[in-house]
Amino acid sequence: MSYKTILVAEVAGVRTITLNRPERRNAMTPEMQEELIAAMEEAGAGDCRVVVFAGAGEAFCSGLDLSSLQGAATQSVEEHRADAERVARLFRTLYELEKPTIAAVHGAAIAGGTGLATICDFTLAVPGVKFGYTEVRIGFVPALVSAYLTLQIGDKWARNLLLTGRLFGAEEACRLGLVTEVVEAEELPSKVRALTEVLVANSPQALGATKRLLLAQNKAWLDAAIEESLAANARARETEDFREGVTAFLEKRKAVWPVRSIDWSDE
Repeated sequence: MSYKTILVAEVAGVRTITLNRPERRNAMTPEMQEELIAAMEEAGAGDCRVVVFAGAGEAFCSGLDLSSLQGAATQSVEEHRADAERVARLFRTLYELEKPTIAAVHGAAIAGGTGLATICDFTLAVPGVKFGYTEVRIGFVPALVSAYLTLQIGDKWARNLLLTGRLFGAEEACRLGLVTEVVEAEELPSKVRALTEVLVANSPQALGATKRLLLAQNKAWLDAAIEESLAANARARETEDFREGVTAFLEKRKAVWPVRSIDWSDE
C-alpha cells in the first residue's frame, strides 16, 4: 500500500512505522489516522514479528492537527461521531495488535501523540521528551485516551494528568508506568534494536496468545469505557468552549471562555 503521511519499512521481521509530517511536528490528520490503522492491519496480517513507531523530524507526534477542525462548527452530529470513531479505531487497533509494539519517542508526544506512544507495549523515551493530555486547554475532552490511561495508571493519577492538562517529562512518565525506559538520545536506536531482538527471539504464537489473554482480561471494561468516550468526544465538539478553544489556538491567542451564570436557587 502507498502512504502519504507515514513511512513504512520492514527489515528482519521488524516493521517500522514512521509518522512523516515533520513540518507539522507529525500532527495527526484524518488521513494519517487512516494510514496508521491500515499499516497496523497490514502488520497484523503479515509476517513481521514486531512493530516500531517513530516520528520524523523533531517531534514524535504533537497530537491532532487542529487546522483539520476549522470546519468543526458546521459538522453534523453524525460527522462528529465518525471523527471520534476513527480515533477510537486507531487506538483500539494499536491496543489489540497481536504483534509486540514499541514506541521510540525522541521528541514531544502531546495529546493523541501521548496516547499513541503510551498505548504501545513498550515505550522508550529520551530525557527531554514532553508528554501531556492537553485537551482541556482548548475546551476539548480527553475522552478516548482516558480509558487506556485509567487502565494503565489508575483513577487518581489519571485525574491529575487529564484535569490539569499539564506537560510532564519522560522521567515522571516512567515513574507513573507510562514509559518503559528513559534512554539517552544517542542510545535510543540501539536500545530499540536490542528490544526487538529479544522479542523476535520469542515464540510468535506465545506472544500473540499472551496479548490476546491480556486483552480478554480488560475487554468488557474497555468496551464500556470506549462507548462512553465516543459519546463524550462527540458532545464536546458541539460546545461553545470547544469552538472558542480551537479558534484561539489557530489564532495563537489565549482562549476566552464564555461566562456562564450559576443558579443557586436550590441551595
